Amino acid sequence: MNDLYSRHRGVLPDWLALYYDEPLEITHGEGRHVWDSAGNKYLDFFGGILTTMTAHALPEVTKAVSEQAGRIIHSSTLYLNRPMVDMAERVAQLSGIPDARVFFTTSGTEANDTALLLATAYRRSNTVLAMRNSYHGRSFSTVGITGNRGWSPTSLSPLQTLYVHGGVRTRGPFAALDDEAFIDACVEDLKDILGHTRPPAALIAEPIQGVGGFTSPPDGLYAAFRDVLNAYGILWIADEVQTGWGRTGEHFWGWQAHAQSGPPDIVTFAKGIGNGMSIGGVIARADIMNCLDANSISTFGGTQITMAAGLANLTYLVEHDLQGNARRVGGLLIERLRSVAAQLPGVREVRGRGLMIGIELVRPGTDEADPQAAAAVLEAAREGGLLIGKGGGHSTSALRIAPPLSLTVAEAEEGAAILERALRSTY
Repeated sequence: MNDLYSRHRGVLPDWLALYYDEPLEITHGEGRHVWDSAGNKYLDFFGGILTTMTAHALPEVTKAVSEQAGRIIHSSTLYLNRPMVDMAERVAQLSGIPDARVFFTTSGTEANDTALLLATAYRRSNTVLAMRNSYHGRSFSTVGITGNRGWSPTSLSPLQTLYVHGGVRTRGPFAALDDEAFIDACVEDLKDILGHTRPPAALIAEPIQGVGGFTSPPDGLYAAFRDVLNAYGILWIADEVQTGWGRTGEHFWGWQAHAQSGPPDIVTFAKGIGNGMSIGGVIARADIMNCLDANSISTFGGTQITMAAGLANLTYLVEHDLQGNARRVGGLLIERLRSVAAQLPGVREVRGRGLMIGIELVRPGTDEADPQAAAAVLEAAREGGLLIGKGGGHSTSALRIAPPLSLTVAEAEEGAAILERALRSTY
């Protein structure tokens, strides 16, 4: 392992982050478990950053990939592609967007980049509204709209970005308000911004902020925003890269918690739909998707092999009601973790929905973020046989829990017990 780590450091960028003091090489997985190169077994509560959505080595997906690989792997979008059309029809039908069109990419970053291209071209504006504490990818344009300092290495951008309040319910100037007053205050903030600038192209928002530590606004905030946006003709882009496909349990899409004003104009997705294969994409109304007046293709988006994996994965997810499982098992897990947190002075909040759970850590007796404690809990959980993630806004002080959606009650209890020991060993 030390040799592999040395080789990694010798040829890959310094900013390519690795978890753990002694980085981990994962060699194989099955179900909700993975194994490292030393033979250690771990319960996986992070799924390769919310990407292994159904299960590791899911037979239905591996079979579909193997069979497709035996026929053809790739041809580009210059040729008709039956698996891509099949997948696009399924996604369009599930999207809730009328007369939807779907464009496939290879990642969430590329999906959001495409959504920004569409919105700015459609609206003839390079101004974008984004949420504070947000994260939308690592390309030049998506870094430029990311509202999280830890993941934005440059202030240069092809876009003018204006940041709006509302993505974090329990911090900031409106935290003390009740939900209704919080929404009203955020709407007034939005109106104030729009009174000082030319109308932007779009608002892009994660229904639950992923890298930001699984924070979210009260239900209905984006519906209230939509009423204001519609008055200016501003588009709503829902970044569903982490929240989509039933992970929140209550809804298939995160935006549906704000559905009073109908679906977004544009939805982006990625991560879990491929269960590890590189699939991202954009769903938009036909008039928006078709607004480009120049040629465009995707060399690797929508390849036959990734579409075969996505179709098999989506079919499994729907037929086995993994959204319902996320709601049931995730609800039990959240309550179990909240009962633990109530006994620990360093846990400020346990939040989330379904199998998308954040635990925010602070220095005991204060409201000050504690990234050192988060790192210590991450290490202790690994020692106990559990893999989790971390994130957060002002500092990386939130633990991120997002297992495959097929997680069982027994596995949820096992993971909660390991996490409880890790938290108690830190505090």
